[in-house]
Amino acid sequence: MELNFAKRMAYIQASEIREILKVTEQEEVISFAGGLPAPELFPIREIDEVTRIVLKEAGTKALQYTTTEGYAPLREWIADRMNRRLGTSLDKDNVLLTHGSQQGLDLSGKVFLDEGDVVLCESPTYLAAISAFKAYGCRFIEIPTDGKGMDMEALGEALDKTAKVKLIYVIPTFQNPTGRTWSLERRKKLAELSSKYGVAVIEDNPYGELRFEGETLPSVKSFDTAGNILCTGSFSKIFCPGFRIGWIAGDKEIIRKYVLVKQGTDLQCNTIAQLTIAEYLKRYDIDKHIGKIVDVYKKRCDTAVRCLERYFPDTVAFTRPEGGLFTWIELPEGVSAREILVKSLEKKIAFVPGGSFYPNVHKENTLRINYSNMPEEKIEQGLGTLAGVVKEYM
Repeated sequence: MELNFAKRMAYIQASEIREILKVTEQEEVISFAGGLPAPELFPIREIDEVTRIVLKEAGTKALQYTTTEGYAPLREWIADRMNRRLGTSLDKDNVLLTHGSQQGLDLSGKVFLDEGDVVLCESPTYLAAISAFKAYGCRFIEIPTDGKGMDMEALGEALDKTAKVKLIYVIPTFQNPTGRTWSLERRKKLAELSSKYGVAVIEDNPYGELRFEGETLPSVKSFDTAGNILCTGSFSKIFCPGFRIGWIAGDKEIIRKYVLVKQGTDLQCNTIAQLTIAEYLKRYDIDKHIGKIVDVYKKRCDTAVRCLERYFPDTVAFTRPEGGLFTWIELPEGVSAREILVKSLEKKIAFVPGGSFYPNVHKENTLRINYSNMPEEKIEQGLGTLAGVVKEYM
């Protein structure tokens, strides 16, 4: 019997990263594919301790349903940290806990997008955001980017000439996939354009705490005078991803709409995970823990950049991130990263071809490298091997 599925199923495709990660489960594979944190940095002993404390002191509460908004002390901590680090003015009622920042993107589609609406995004952009929004039947317009972020002149022109623009989606700090960081001026200009045209902005910020060099910049939200800008964040990259706890923060009236659609999605996030994270934050120094992560990732990033300089041809360009998890490689025109992936997998090296990060016209001569998950010796070995594959192909 043939079933009639919803129209949105025609828009949904398997995640290329998730498909590649199936291959990387083989231990001998050196993977630069997923945005995986370093598992050896997970605070397992501390989590074991605080979980025991939570179950002993608040077991019935931790194992019970809770509110859709999430555990109030944890939302208070998030609002306070955003205010101190990113220049925002939030309280707990501006914050909704989500299953990772990814759920914040999906809920944004539910709240804002109708079929035929337009999302403006960086070119390239995070491929799982493309998947999340595409399920609601939207169209994408890619805005050019450079080393300082999204081209504000091109964004203004798109806003001026395009009907049915509902969302602007951006990752201003250590962007996925390129690793680039927006300038202060462009952050201010985006907030100005959002207010002028009355268009919501989703400022995705899962990597912002992982800065190796330079100064922390204010969020786009900190320049928001109209209440149009929402920020996502996550404990996945600064604590551990298995808890799947993130958040979306914004104007209280907008967050109430997110609460309504989350109630129809999953009712709430995992209660014991919320209480465990809150207890950890009360008993341990999260900044000290993040400092350990940053030290390790900086060494791995430096190793990756050094290998790219040493082993790859001069005709290959790449970004030099100030933080985050990724660097972005552009090969000469006509070179297919997908074909290189096939050959590199034969040598047990994995990465993500860059074409998937473009919602419209794919640039197949690009690829994304993750450096956070592999130790330095494997980064050196893997990128040396990959460079050999690239040279042979070229």
